[in-house]
Amino acid sequence: MGKINDVDVINGEGFQLSTLDKVIASARANSVWPLPFATSCCGIEYMASMGSNYDLARFGMERMSFSPRQADLLIVAGTISKKLGPVLKQVYEQMSEPKWVLSVGACACSGGIFDTYSVLQGIDRIIPVDVYVPGCPPRPEQIIDGIMNIHKLVKTESLRRRYSDEYKHLLESYNIESNAE
Repeated sequence: MGKINDVDVINGEGFQLSTLDKVIASARANSVWPLPFATSCCGIEYMASMGSNYDLARFGMERMSFSPRQADLLIVAGTISKKLGPVLKQVYEQMSEPKWVLSVGACACSGGIFDTYSVLQGIDRIIPVDVYVPGCPPRPEQIIDGIMNIHKLVKTESLRRRYSDEYKHLLESYNIESNAE
């Protein structure tokens, strides 16, 4: 019994065995296509994490997707105004299942220092969030840690989770129709 990319495998002469869901989870986690939704200073820190000093591409994320229909990780970095909230929700709804959300920075997580009528006090009021990365702005190391937490979530998530009644109920609480059919 051994491990390849954190997937349990049984090695023998001329064969390797594992379960299909573990192989699929490992492939998903190592080929995440992020869609950056960056509005302010946290977006600059996210861009720094893509640079040569931090090299986010080593985690299988060298392909940025600027189309929601081709992305499976929504990275919301920065201040989201209440007017921008419906646009963010529409981008989330256009993503196909499975999809994950990373909230980067104090403003995206909780409104940050902007406790005003015009700023959304956390994106989790309009879309479900999988991982939060706090900070104002968070360092690229923190963003990479958040992405690694997304990878852990993807690897351990059941392939059937998106079809569960619990997941459908979660989306209904946000007034989002589930497109996992």
